[in-house]
Amino acid sequence: MNPGIINGTYSLPPGRALEICHQIEGAILRHRIRPGMKLSEDEVGETFGVSRTVARTALQALAHGGLVTIERNRGAFVSRPSIREAHEVFEARTLIEPRIARMAARAMTDEALARLHQHVDAEHDALETGDMGLSLSLSGTFHIAIAEIADQKVLTQILHSLVSRSSLIIALYWKRPDTACESHSHHALLDAFARHDESAAEEIMKSHIVDLHSGLDLVERNDGLPSLADVFAARGA
Repeated sequence: MNPGIINGTYSLPPGRALEICHQIEGAILRHRIRPGMKLSEDEVGETFGVSRTVARTALQALAHGGLVTIERNRGAFVSRPSIREAHEVFEARTLIEPRIARMAARAMTDEALARLHQHVDAEHDALETGDMGLSLSLSGTFHIAIAEIADQKVLTQILHSLVSRSSLIIALYWKRPDTACESHSHHALLDAFARHDESAAEEIMKSHIVDLHSGLDLVERNDGLPSLADVFAARGA
């Protein structure tokens, strides 16, 4: 799993706790773990073969990153964004990301562009194998990579959090299979970056985020949830 999202949202926990963070984050972003699922310290410890102390450290780190919510006397749960939050997250992305795309177009190098092409190729491979969850995860880190190329640390930190929340929102509310970042939008961005066309990059990104927002079916759902042990046992994680 690409650790790009998790690394930008909070101070990293040590050793085994960090590995568990990446495992759980990857399962969340690939929609194997669903919003609202309970993540007890005991179950995390048993699933990954660690102490409750290590499990607690991992869950607290995930909570700092916004992927997990810790409720007093109830424990930790995968965060479940509300419909209002879903609108606010994508409205924030619509304000921030076009500006990031403009700055990335200005700063783009041949090496950075090649990395973005490799990233899009990996997204296509995931789509071709039917792994929509992996495709979504790669789409998120593609957007973060653009922010890193723009070399704006504060905006990149903000975007890390927004992308993480977006993945949870899409897990709850997506209504069409192409919601996980339509390939034509990413190719259009690559073309604009190659030309250092700042205005085009800005407009393409704005249209892209608006399309993602419109691809959501923002109604409440109450889906049945598997256990953490079932998720990782089924996939051999």
